[in-house]
Amino acid sequence: MKKILKALGLATALTLAAVCAQAQTTLKFAHAAPETDLQQNLAVFFKEQVEARTNGSVTVNIFPQGQLGNDAAMIDGTRSGIIDIAMSGLNNFTGLVKDAGVVELPFMFPNREIAYKVLDGEIGQGIAAKFEPLGMKVLGFPENGYRNMTNNRGPIKTPADLAGLRMRVNNSKALNDMFTLLSANPQQLPVAELYTALETGVVDAQDHPIGIVLSFKFYEVQKYLSLTQHAYSNLALVMNNDKFNSLTADEQKVITEVAAEAVAMQRKLAQEKEAAMIAELTSAGMTVNSDVDAAAFQEVVRPVWDNFIAENGDTLVNAIVALQK
Repeated sequence: MKKILKALGLATALTLAAVCAQAQTTLKFAHAAPETDLQQNLAVFFKEQVEARTNGSVTVNIFPQGQLGNDAAMIDGTRSGIIDIAMSGLNNFTGLVKDAGVVELPFMFPNREIAYKVLDGEIGQGIAAKFEPLGMKVLGFPENGYRNMTNNRGPIKTPADLAGLRMRVNNSKALNDMFTLLSANPQQLPVAELYTALETGVVDAQDHPIGIVLSFKFYEVQKYLSLTQHAYSNLALVMNNDKFNSLTADEQKVITEVAAEAVAMQRKLAQEKEAAMIAELTSAGMTVNSDVDAAAFQEVVRPVWDNFIAENGDTLVNAIVALQK
């Protein structure tokens, strides 16, 4: 009897060991936004759905607010496999994927519907394919939103209102060129350093989508919000290629399906909450104006498109414009 019990115990132990060893995967998911941002909503949705649909064979640990490094570090970490999934502004990838710069061009998308059509369609998938040789799989293009300008000098209504402003910019060549044409003084700074730079007067102004202005609390150090909507800004949700390929076919299916649903959910939230976010910024003391001469801005910044075309050809620009007709 003892031998039988011992054999049963050994069999049970071996079975448990086999179950524990069976495709138990933990994914590190990093992004730079605070936990109050819609990027965190997306990350939490992704985590909960992936874990539920894989019955726990895949778990997701979320690292928000740059806990695993700034955008450049997160991208490098994802390429090398130190980080499994990262979500970052598409502008942060344009040094690696030049074609992605077309999405950053000012006034490229007259509305969100066109932006989604481009990013989710053939053009977006063509851009996504260029990430794979770099060790990354694009899971989707979440929304950051339309960029608007904030500053402490006064409302921005015409191009002349930007003259001399020390404008913080990201690493997007298109936006740097745009603010130069608008006679501002563009200065590149990581978003993690921006609040302090605004507070201490290192820069006077910045441009970000509404959600970022709110979640990073820029309203505490900026007086005026001008709804210029001068560029549509989106994110890239990327996964380390080798990690994705190491998953079972069923797990890969769950990852891709949940990512698509998470992107759709986050985009929907961004649209639904924008008006409330603007109202919250107003309540926090910001002066908000929407009387912006968009046509005048578009005329001044047109050379940004010309520069992109000169460097990268006109195929992508023409394809996006054709979708708007």
